[in-house]
Amino acid sequence: MKAEIISVGTELLLGHTVNTDAAYVARELSALGIDLLFSCTVGDNPARLREALQTAFARSDLVITTGGLGPTGDDLTKETVAQAAGVELVRDPASAARIEEYFRGRECGPSQYKQADLPRGCTVLQNDAGTAPGCVFESRQGVLVLMLPGPPSELLPMLHRYAAPFLAARTGGVIASRMVRVFGIGEGSAAERLADLLESSNPTAATYAKENEMFIRVTAKAETPASASALCEPMVAEICRRLDEAVYIVNEDGTSDSCLEQVVVQALAARGMTLATAESCTGGLLAKRITDVPGSSEVFHMGAVTYANEVKTRLLGVPAELFDTVGAVSPEVARAMAEGVRQAAGAGLGIGITGIAGPGGGSAEKPVGLVYVALSDGRAVWVRRMNPAGRIRSRAALRDRAASVALDMARRRLGGLTQPEAEAFALV
Repeated sequence: MKAEIISVGTELLLGHTVNTDAAYVARELSALGIDLLFSCTVGDNPARLREALQTAFARSDLVITTGGLGPTGDDLTKETVAQAAGVELVRDPASAARIEEYFRGRECGPSQYKQADLPRGCTVLQNDAGTAPGCVFESRQGVLVLMLPGPPSELLPMLHRYAAPFLAARTGGVIASRMVRVFGIGEGSAAERLADLLESSNPTAATYAKENEMFIRVTAKAETPASASALCEPMVAEICRRLDEAVYIVNEDGTSDSCLEQVVVQALAARGMTLATAESCTGGLLAKRITDVPGSSEVFHMGAVTYANEVKTRLLGVPAELFDTVGAVSPEVARAMAEGVRQAAGAGLGIGITGIAGPGGGSAEKPVGLVYVALSDGRAVWVRRMNPAGRIRSRAALRDRAASVALDMARRRLGGLTQPEAEAFALV
């Protein structure tokens, strides 16, 4: 089967957004043994898209489009593809019902409902992370057409959960996948350690970068689900061996849903332990991520946002003289915050975060991006210094990174693992 990808979006052409969609789809096609021969990007211009489709229908067996399925005026992919493919768009009742449910209590107008207009007779691909469904259908030219949404947060789940199994069945087999989630190592470093595995054909391994973490997806194709799963297991085990403690979970269903906060909450519950947090520069983001997890009320005792120095002293017992001698952004203050909130909450673990998230407030000695994260268990406290990244990062990205580092430190303490790049101090 010869495949072609057409990425839709003027923001891609102008370089405002990196076209990760094409890379994700290409990796999935490779895992399925489908040959990707062509890939192109077009803007939000129906005429240009029609031209690309006409060329693709003449030379490919499978044409995949990404983007342009949303509710705005420039989301014209479906209309243009349907016209070029000679099929009629009709309202899909199930998709319309899902959109209506999504907007329950809010205005849901015609522009939203048009997302449920799909090619007659198509296989609908449910969107678990958004409102615009994808679909697969056959054009009048006899070409299989797959339409996927543009946002990676929507495309990836749809691709892995629905599109890939559909294509696997068309190519004579079934697939099984495992998602190895990793924190504390970049995609480039992981790829170097896994170089030979990434060249494997069945099972395949592909790396995916996300903000502040990455994952490796292992996919195998076989005649039965059991045999496909059996093919995955040795490679997953080898990846875990090579990446060691950086691996924090393996998703058995091949999705990427599990996250650090879920792992920490589950580990706390399994050990009958509790956690409290004291945050400055992250402004409660760590507590928010923890309390997003169902069941966190059983293990999370308290979250304090202590921005002002006097509040750090009054609520957490941070010695006031530290602010004059070493400053609020220091390992000493982070340590005092972690142990102070642990004691105040009566929790087993305490986390303290202090830093400079920017964009202002930095200095030559303490630049924007400098963050200290501390973890205390009542017997010892570990402090990790986060240095400014080599590239400019947004305030939100810095805060999210600090919260993730804190969660990873808790994960490692709960799992009896090492604390890389962290300095340890005895409390007793």
